[in-house]
Amino acid sequence: MKRRYWFCLVLLTVWAAFVARSWYEREIALTIGGTYEDMRKLSSARLTSPYPGGGAWPAVPESDVQLRFTDLQYGFITPKTKSTNLLVGFKGNIIDGLTISPQLEPLLLDDALKVVLDLQDQWRRGGWMDKKQKNFPPFADTPQWRAQLRDVNKGGTTYWYAGDKYQATLTMNRFKDRKRPEEERYKIILSLSTPWTPVDE
Repeated sequence: MKRRYWFCLVLLTVWAAFVARSWYEREIALTIGGTYEDMRKLSSARLTSPYPGGGAWPAVPESDVQLRFTDLQYGFITPKTKSTNLLVGFKGNIIDGLTISPQLEPLLLDDALKVVLDLQDQWRRGGWMDKKQKNFPPFADTPQWRAQLRDVNKGGTTYWYAGDKYQATLTMNRFKDRKRPEEERYKIILSLSTPWTPVDE
């Protein structure tokens, strides 16, 4: 009886370690201006080899990963996404930007709003500023925003700045999901790099 107990305990321990390892290995840690080697050391996800000469490429082969932007002041974490939804930009061996759709699939409006609002809340807490809010106000869960997002010809875009270090563009649009053509689904795109558009509107 004791042998069976200890055998089951060992199996449970091994299984728990495997589950924890599987979860832990699905994070990519990235900083603009860092190197590929920095990203590999900090990330718990398995990374592909970089393309020679730079460019943009999917860095992770796992089916779903979480992005952690590692800047000490301006860092943030995204929901999980498919590896095909995350592109890392390089100049030589230096990371100069990324584009990510922080979702595993097109989302319903309520769920999509939760994602963009959480990202905006993280940015505010970290000191990011929405300096183009006159023409590109931040997302909000309001009747006006919901009506605009439901319009397939409009959607929404907002610009955020982390001092003079980074710029983030967050876009959300209605998306025709072939798997669920009868539902209103939405796709989110986040682009991040050093500032590429002027702050003045």
